[in-house]
Amino acid sequence: MNRRDFITLLGGAATAWPLAARAQQSDRMRRIGVLASLAENDPVAQAQVAALVRGLRDLGWIEGRNIRIEFRGITGGGIDHIRAAVAELVASNPDVVHSSTTQIVQELKRQTRTIPIVFANIGDPVDTGIVASLAQPGGNATGFQNVEPAIGGKWLELLKEVAPDVSRVLVMANWGNDANQSILRVIEASAPSFGVHLTSVAVRDAAEIESAIEAVAREPNAGLIVIAGLPINDRRKLIFALAARYRLPAVYTFRYFTIDGGLMSYGPDELDTYRRSAAYVGRILKGEKPSDLPVQTPVQYQLVINVNAAKVIGLIIPPALLARADEVIE
Repeated sequence: MNRRDFITLLGGAATAWPLAARAQQSDRMRRIGVLASLAENDPVAQAQVAALVRGLRDLGWIEGRNIRIEFRGITGGGIDHIRAAVAELVASNPDVVHSSTTQIVQELKRQTRTIPIVFANIGDPVDTGIVASLAQPGGNATGFQNVEPAIGGKWLELLKEVAPDVSRVLVMANWGNDANQSILRVIEASAPSFGVHLTSVAVRDAAEIESAIEAVAREPNAGLIVIAGLPINDRRKLIFALAARYRLPAVYTFRYFTIDGGLMSYGPDELDTYRRSAAYVGRILKGEKPSDLPVQTPVQYQLVINVNAAKVIGLIIPPALLARADEVIE
């Protein structure tokens, strides 16, 4: 199935789209470039784009009627992969670009100052230079922030709650993503109060992920904090397998990590963020400027626990933690 067929399938046949949507139909077909931080055939990437398409459809923007969506995915975390994917998309000159992850949006900003950019699920856009401020972004980009740096302390707290004996924690991420540095500083500041020795490792590929986890697993009472982003996202199954092999408790950023086999996640509802970001895409297509649309922060966070993953590593989830979970996977 090619990109066009996939998106058209998501939009569905326009047999029952409402009269209000027909009234909003533009004479000119608008083009939306979507750049995902996962491979195009990754079920998570497809679910994210489906959420965006649903949000657009609810606002009267219908694939094949008044918009055309061009979907591209990025595999691997290398900056060369990102630059090439961004260059290809920018060269096609869409009316608006929708994307995620700090590194991708930063590269979009480097390669175009004129194409409007709507981002979803990125870290601190102010500290990373993507926008001037949350209230007044300036420039050609705006959108939805996924996590605030303070969440790093919460991840460490949850890891200690689910596995109180943990005394060594590996924080794994792509440290080329500037937003992750702010989160790391919060985790480092919180570690002494939890009696935890912290190690942070930058990973760029599968070999570095495997080496980092094997190293921390040599010591007793180890655990993981895994921050989403390139190349973590498309290597998540490898991380789950290594965590199970070495019986390591771990906390992840998004629900899809836990659904796919991770132990626990705490973060915003990223699919809801994609759906909500459709409103900004629609407003820009109607003539509003990204610089005038304030960056939105998370509405709510969700705690998801995978009991099956806990059983694999011989861990019993505390009942109080299960009771607080927004979703428990049996």
